[in-house]
This record gives sequence, structure tokens and C-alpha cells, in this order.
Amino acid sequence: MTINQFNNIFFIGVAGTGMSAIAQYLQGIGKNVSGSDRYFTAGTVNETRYKLEAEGIKCFLQDGSGINTETDLVVVSTAIEDTVYEVQKARELNIPILKRSQVLALISESKKTIAVGGTSGKSTTSAMIFDILQHAGLEPSIIGGAGLTSIIREGKIGNAKVGKGEWLVIEADESDGSIVQYHPEIGLLLNIDKDHQEIDELMQIFSTFRDNTKDIFITNQSNKLASQISRDIKNDFSVEADAETGYKGTDFLQNGFRINFNVNNIPVVMNTVGRHNMENAVAAIAVVNRIGVSIETAAQALEKYEGIYRRHQVIGEKNGVILIDDYAHNPAKCAASIAACQPVAAKVIAWFQPHGYKPTRFLRADFVKEIAAVLRPQDEIWMSEIFYAGGSAVKDISANDLIEDLKALDKNAYFVERRNDFMENVRPHFSGNDVLLLMGARDPSLEFFAAEVFEKL
Repeated sequence: MTINQFNNIFFIGVAGTGMSAIAQYLQGIGKNVSGSDRYFTAGTVNETRYKLEAEGIKCFLQDGSGINTETDLVVVSTAIEDTVYEVQKARELNIPILKRSQVLALISESKKTIAVGGTSGKSTTSAMIFDILQHAGLEPSIIGGAGLTSIIREGKIGNAKVGKGEWLVIEADESDGSIVQYHPEIGLLLNIDKDHQEIDELMQIFSTFRDNTKDIFITNQSNKLASQISRDIKNDFSVEADAETGYKGTDFLQNGFRINFNVNNIPVVMNTVGRHNMENAVAAIAVVNRIGVSIETAAQALEKYEGIYRRHQVIGEKNGVILIDDYAHNPAKCAASIAACQPVAAKVIAWFQPHGYKPTRFLRADFVKEIAAVLRPQDEIWMSEIFYAGGSAVKDISANDLIEDLKALDKNAYFVERRNDFMENVRPHFSGNDVLLLMGARDPSLEFFAAEVFEKL
């Protein structure tokens, strides 16, 4: 099976970040793409739908009207259950049904592929690699998990672009195990931290990812678990000065929203925050340098790097409060996000909306440990109730359970069940020199929540 055998492709759940990226890519290479989504409703304006249709992708209500006898492939995400009417209709018409990850695997077989894996930083590092390759004139393609600001400015969703060059950058997702389906020319492993699965399972999944990588496998020697899956330390990267790796990031310094560091003694300056972004940048440099882009050229590109949507996105500053919106949603990401904001202001007030009852229960102790470790005495952590996307989840945990755990460790921790009540409750806690950091994932309304919070500042 190859992607070339399909021409009329329909996506069920096309508005999802991963799905819309593949849909745009396929439309961009000449396929006839259409799709539906439960968020598409009659008489309601939907920005994602508008941007998809601007790309030539026909959008339908999720009622089966978009699937017909000319449809030769239906694509579903892991969130689409077999009971969905459109899935049943596709089966009645004997139309092949593939998961999003299977289609991405077919696409990657048609290009020279760089697959970016790890439990944190995939979207950011993929964007950095894409920007560097584009700056170097290699005209790459990308299928990502978040919108690149540089592409969003073109009026697009920003998570996909078709270039004329031979290289394709993709995110290889471990959360559903689909990373094992890819056979990239270059595989990059950023880190391994407890997230969706137990560590033993993650180690097995990422080891298979390494074994499936055709040519060059690059891993992070600064991450204890990832370092165990190295293939050749000369290709690896690190942010430790005494490492024996091929690429070393050193001399990190953050000044407000600007970071400085060296990679193999070559200076790099970026308009972003956090030591974790130095790590992402060194990883990106390791990848592009292995395919002929100099570190100096990469540094030039990274100085112009504009970031990606909802990754430490600065919404604005008002009344002594800088509002930052971030996609952080696992323990390591939340801790890194808070730490990255600390050099910016005297006090960080972090708000977090966990998603899913099962993931929150699975990671409860890790959330408490990581967040407690990073909070300074003056910093605060707030949480609202767990985001529930539907299904048959057992609701046997609350975000307040995590807050109570943090209080027991003498941390400034607060629970406000309804996020719409957050601003009213947090306002007396502002000091006049604050970062207000909003964190959360999966909930498509979070971007609008950030806008509402800024309006109320």
C-alpha cells in the first residue's frame, strides 16, 4: 500500500490538530481531500473550517453526507469510535479505513523523513528543524502537531506545509504507540519521561523507533532514560559541558524573553524562554548538521525563530501582569514551563487544567512532585477541574486532590472548580510584577480562555 493509490480522501474529525495537518499536506500534493468534524455545526463560524476550506478542503457536518462511492479512503483518529455513523457508512460502502498514524506512515515512506520523538518538545523541535532547513534553502515539508507562527502569518492553520525539497519533518507520537510505524531516514529522540505509559513500555516503544530508523539516530545524552537508547554517541546531543557527544549546548543564559547559549562553541541567540528550549535547539542543530547545514547557518535561522502556537505564547502585558499561554500538560512539561517563566518576573502564578481522569490519576504523584520541586516560595499554582472530552471515564479523581497534595507540602496551591471564576479569585494575589501562566491541552477552547483572561486583567 502506498499513498499514491488514494485520490479522494475523507477525514472524520478533520479539525483535530494531527488530522488537519495531514489533510492539508495531502491537499497540497494534489489529492482531493474532504472531511467532517463534530465541532462543525450549521450556522456556526469555525475558524479551522474556514482555513481548511481556503486550502480547498471541503468540510461537512458529521452526518455522513461527505462520504460517497467516489471516496476511496477514510481516515480516523484514535478518538473516533466504531459507533460513529460515518465509520459505519464507510464500512457499508467497503471503503478502506486507516488511522491517522497509518496515513502519516504512508506519507513518510514517500519522502526522506526526519521523525521527531520524545515525551516533550516534539512540536517545538520539529518547527525549529523546519525553519532551519527552510532558511538553508532546502524547501522542506512539515506535518506537525502545532501551528508555526511563521506559517500562521500566511493565514493558514500553520501545522503543515508542502515544500519542493526532498525532506519531510514529522512528529512521531508515542502516546498511542504509533511511533513504531515509522521508518525515517533520521530519527530524533528528545527525552523519555513518564507521561501516557509506564517507563518500561516507553523504553520498549522508543527502542523500536531507534531500530526502525534507517540511517541516523540521534538521542539526548542529558536525559537519563533516552541516553540508554543511543545508537552512536557521536550523533547525539547534550546540554552538559563534559559530555562526549557530537553536539553540546553550554553557557545558558536567560534575560527576560531572550536566551543565549553556545553549541560547540558557536553562539546562538533566540527570542524565547527556558533551558528546555536550548535543549530543543541543540537537538535541531544536531539533525540539520548531519544533513549538511552548518551550525552557523542554523544559528542564523534560530535567531529569527518565531515559535509555535500555545508554546509559551505571550498574549500580552497589562497592569503589571505578563500573560503567557502554554500547551504544557504532563509533569515534566508543567515544571519546565513554570521554570522558564521565573526569570521573567518576581512572581509566577501558574494555572493548570488537567485533561482526562485516567491520565490525571496515573500521573498524580508525578504532577505533585515535579510542580512542588520547581515552585519558589513566592510562586503559586492554581488548578481548575479536569477537562472531560466525553466517553466512559471513571470520574474518581479531582484536580483538587492534586492541590491538596501540594498544600500538604506547604506550597501556595489553590483550587477554583470553574475556570470562569479564576480571575475573580486570583486578582488579589497579583503583586504588580507577575507572570500569569496558563497551562493545559486537548481542550480546544483554551485559546479563547486565554483571550478572556487577558480581557479581564
